[in-house]
Amino acid sequence: MCSLAAIRGMSHPHRALAEHHDARSRASTTTTSSLSSSARRDDDPDPPPRSLRDPPYTLGPKIFDWDEQRAAWHRRHPETPPFLNDIKPRVLLVTGSSPKPCENPVGDHYLLKSIKNKMDYCRVHGIEAKLSLMRALLLAHPEVEFLWWMDSDAMFTDMAFELPWERYGPYSLIMHGWDEMVYDDKNWIGLNTGSFLLRNCQWSLDMLDTWAPMGPKGPVRIEAGKVLTKSLKDRPVFEADDQSAMVYILATQRKKWGDKGILVDRYEEMLENYKPGLGDHRWPLVTHFLGRKPCGKFGDYPVKRCLKNMDRAFNFGDNQILQMYGFTHKSLASRRVKRIWNETSNPLETKDELGLLHPAFKAVKTST
Repeated sequence: MCSLAAIRGMSHPHRALAEHHDARSRASTTTTSSLSSSARRDDDPDPPPRSLRDPPYTLGPKIFDWDEQRAAWHRRHPETPPFLNDIKPRVLLVTGSSPKPCENPVGDHYLLKSIKNKMDYCRVHGIEAKLSLMRALLLAHPEVEFLWWMDSDAMFTDMAFELPWERYGPYSLIMHGWDEMVYDDKNWIGLNTGSFLLRNCQWSLDMLDTWAPMGPKGPVRIEAGKVLTKSLKDRPVFEADDQSAMVYILATQRKKWGDKGILVDRYEEMLENYKPGLGDHRWPLVTHFLGRKPCGKFGDYPVKRCLKNMDRAFNFGDNQILQMYGFTHKSLASRRVKRIWNETSNPLETKDELGLLHPAFKAVKTST
């Protein structure tokens, strides 16, 4: 739609040009001023850390009837059901990265690789992939049945494996871990929060509300870390972390949370019956480079060794995508690719052994 000033200016081209130039100058000045003020805001010091006298940290207003609200939303929007078929739920994959530039010069490059890896898996399996906060996404996407969180330093290394959704019917939290280590030993490494599924329901919102208070940086996190170190087996002395907090919540409040949470430790048994890709006859769905911190300046492991192994994991998953188009990496250590079959006059007859080229949202039938 044209503005009145623009229409009037059409009969006076010189005046229109002058007005346009003047408007651009004003816009430039305004933009520069706005950018300058934004830069100043970015340079402002961080707010003071929360003290022990502050109210407990929360994720937002308490919600009590999310299941009812979500059910009503689905009745109004039947075109977006939470399940794509009888057993496959609609899933939203979520990841995150630091808002600041990486201190490690190659960190951004590896984060980009990690995001590309996740997008490939999601495209094959019909999973939506977005970057944002978990609670906000649960509330903003009532059409999604599960939210799948993955750390930025985790990568898919089996592009064909479909999670056994039929096993997760009664559960709202699916996480890699071991029951005996969490519930019996209270071991702080009894589970891994680097990759987990969270059902979009009231139970999950309540769990996030319980999980959140140990998170804010400052004295609260430090004091919470002391409680976790005292309560959990073999935990070193350091500030609270999300993994230890989850172990503590499940171990100390099992009656409240345990029935809806499942700790999965047997992906390998599901994988050993088929052999997609190249390499060993079984490997994990997700490889998590815990402690590597590819974006940070310092990590818990030698930098060259970490980046080498992250390259190998990325290339291993990438090969499963490239092979659909007749290419593969020259080796797991090389970013260069080579052709593995010649072009043909019958491209639709190309073999797709993994079922990834034209996925029906379930590439491989999993064993039960």
